[in-house]
Amino acid sequence: MTTARELMTAGAECVGEHETLVDAARKMRDLDVGALPIRGDNNRLQGMLTDRDIVVKCIADGGDPASATAGEFGQGKLVTIGADDSAADALKTMSKHQVRRLPVIDGHDLVGMLALADVARTMDKSATGDVVQDISQP
Repeated sequence: MTTARELMTAGAECVGEHETLVDAARKMRDLDVGALPIRGDNNRLQGMLTDRDIVVKCIADGGDPASATAGEFGQGKLVTIGADDSAADALKTMSKHQVRRLPVIDGHDLVGMLALADVARTMDKSATGDVVQDISQP
C-alpha cells in the first residue's frame, strides 16, 4: 500500500500565525511555493495561507500586508492527512474537501505537503484526472 508519506514532498515549512503577510510572501518566494500551513502559538497547524489570499483578501481590498498577519487571512478549517494513511485516502480527502494541497502530519508534526503535482508525478493518469475533476467542482 502506497502511503501519503511516499507521495508527499518532504520538508514543508509553516508560517507563524503572528507573522506578517509580507514575511509569508517572502517565505513563499524563497521556497517557491504558493501556500503555507499556518502554525499557531501552540505549535499546531491552524490553517492554510495562499498567495491568492494575500493578493485578493488583503492587497486588493486595500489592506496593509506589512501589518496584517497570516492568522487573520488563513482559509477556513484546515484539512490534513496522516503520513501513514493510504494514497487512496489522501486522494479521497483532497476530492471530498476540494483542496489542491494537503499538509501531511505525523502526530501533530508537519512532515510534508501533498500537492496535486505530487499526485500527477506518482499516480496513474486516471487517479490524477479524477482528483482534478473532483476538486474543480463548483
